[in-house]
Amino acid sequence: MTSLAPPTALAPISLEDVRAAAARIKGAVAETPCLHSRTLSDLTGAQVWLKFENHQFTASFKERGALNKLLQLTDAERKRGVIAMSAGNHAQGVAYHAGRLGIPATIVMPTITPYVKVRHVKAFGANVVIEGDTLVESATRARQLAAEQNLVFVHPYDDPAIMAGQGTAVLEMLQQAPAIQDLIVPVGGGGLIAGMAVAAKALKPELRIFGVESELYTAMYQEMHGLPVQVGGISIAEGISVRDIGRAPMDVVRRYVDDVLIAREADIERAIVALVEIEKTVTEGAGAAGLAALIADPARFRGRHVGIVLSGGNIDTRLLASVLMRGLVRDGRLARVIVMTDDAPGRLAKAAGVIGNAGVNIVEVAHQRLFTLASAKSTEIEFVVEARDRAHLKELLVALAAAGLPAKVEEPD
Repeated sequence: MTSLAPPTALAPISLEDVRAAAARIKGAVAETPCLHSRTLSDLTGAQVWLKFENHQFTASFKERGALNKLLQLTDAERKRGVIAMSAGNHAQGVAYHAGRLGIPATIVMPTITPYVKVRHVKAFGANVVIEGDTLVESATRARQLAAEQNLVFVHPYDDPAIMAGQGTAVLEMLQQAPAIQDLIVPVGGGGLIAGMAVAAKALKPELRIFGVESELYTAMYQEMHGLPVQVGGISIAEGISVRDIGRAPMDVVRRYVDDVLIAREADIERAIVALVEIEKTVTEGAGAAGLAALIADPARFRGRHVGIVLSGGNIDTRLLASVLMRGLVRDGRLARVIVMTDDAPGRLAKAAGVIGNAGVNIVEVAHQRLFTLASAKSTEIEFVVEARDRAHLKELLVALAAAGLPAKVEEPD
């Protein structure tokens, strides 16, 4: 498999590098809150602490590493300008701080990048090039442009300055919540977990550190367990949909990370919904991956103080709406109820009356006479309804049956 970047011989970063980065970026990057979630703690059996990196100006931790890198460029490098490839958050971090510092920036973004991220990068004044179906293809084009235009390539994760910048998040976490015993960190290319692991283990050696990857992109898990790396697919967590782990981060991860967890796509969706409903905060798929891993395997963390990094909040509003609605369907709060009856006057009104009397709200109605295996004298009436929960739906089905209107709930696949 072609690596995203050529192998490097970079020395692992140290706690001193992370502390120097923190001093360097202080005042220009937000010190985000790390708060205890009572509700999530009750739900999981762990003491859950959330690090709200989605509160950064660009709604992602990526600002930390990007700014640390840019501040170390020489005057000559600043004049030449920088180039980066990214599916969105690194792009925004580089574009925003490069614009603030007066450094010309070009960003190569893959075609899978959500439009909201493309729009934000352009708004920060960067030149955006949309090319490549994957980060690997975008990286190839970015390196070509860097060579042609003599630009400084700013890698999203395989760079010690980037890793050190990302690691500053854990310095804040351990000050804000010193009781933390476990860290769960989203993994894309590995820059965030590598930077955090170096600093965390130096400050608190007994701390357990877990990475979490989407089930479709498990490159770090496979590398750590000596498996052939095979990844791919369309993931809701595009921010961590990375085919290859950086060599420098992987060197650090092998040394300091306890294990890598796998988050199912459905669990990531559930975590996004939980964070909106419980914490009133919006995260993208990658940002919710840590909570998804905890929800899926609470026994591993029961009784322990767990710090979870909400790494980003840049989710397309249409996708967010879809995830929230799918969450209602999963919980039985939104359902499609199919009533089977003879095709006679008054049947629709009768069914609607039963539904209303059951305290269930009707959202949509459709008659189905053609695409059905039932008798030509029959009809299926499809109601999209809003109920309190699955128990409420069952009560509705009983009421419909009692009224001579047998019905079923069409479950999602």
